[in-house]
Amino acid sequence: MGQPKFPRKKYDTPNHPWQGDRIKEENEVRKKFGLKTKTEIWKAQSRLRSIRGQARALISRTRNPDDHQAATEAKLLLQRLHREGYVGQDATLGDVLGMDVERILNRRLQSQVYLKGMARTPKQARQFVSHGLVTIGDRRVTVPSYVVRREEEDLITFHPTASVADPSHPVRPRAPGQEAVEAAAAAPAEEAPAEPAAEAEAKEAPAEAEAATESKEGDA
Repeated sequence: MGQPKFPRKKYDTPNHPWQGDRIKEENEVRKKFGLKTKTEIWKAQSRLRSIRGQARALISRTRNPDDHQAATEAKLLLQRLHREGYVGQDATLGDVLGMDVERILNRRLQSQVYLKGMARTPKQARQFVSHGLVTIGDRRVTVPSYVVRREEEDLITFHPTASVADPSHPVRPRAPGQEAVEAAAAAPAEEAPAEPAAEAEAKEAPAEAEAATESKEGDA
């Protein structure tokens, strides 16, 4: 168990510190989800390994027809993962083995705020959550790594007293095509282009000739 003052790590770090392919992949994931450190990736990977390890053990146990407890534990595991939004309602243990780390990261509150269109970038979504601007129902949540359950997805919104709750706030993402509409409305009306001098003279010449003809007929 260990001393309570010295809790053990709840995640595993890479075995080797310098692996080019792994470092490149982690940098891409960190940039995609707006993560602050790679520790958040390692925690998600450890959680994924734990879930998949439980699924593998249960698959092995359910092959034994006398192990009725394995079927019950498999059902409870799938129900829990469904509540947390990791798998669908009709998922199987084989679907659990097909999960990847991005599915774990997508259930973070930070990712859900971005996916709901409440922020322009994942980093901005993290800022909104950390500053206490996002609520789940009536509860303000300031932890970007909070795992959003399936029934909480529709309850995510901005706090009523937050200035960003106004859809017209400048930091809020614009609707598709909204920026073009606003730019067209703000632009001054364009003046009609001036006619070239040669075309203007060509139009004036017949008028002058007609006026000269009329004056001659009047003199006659």
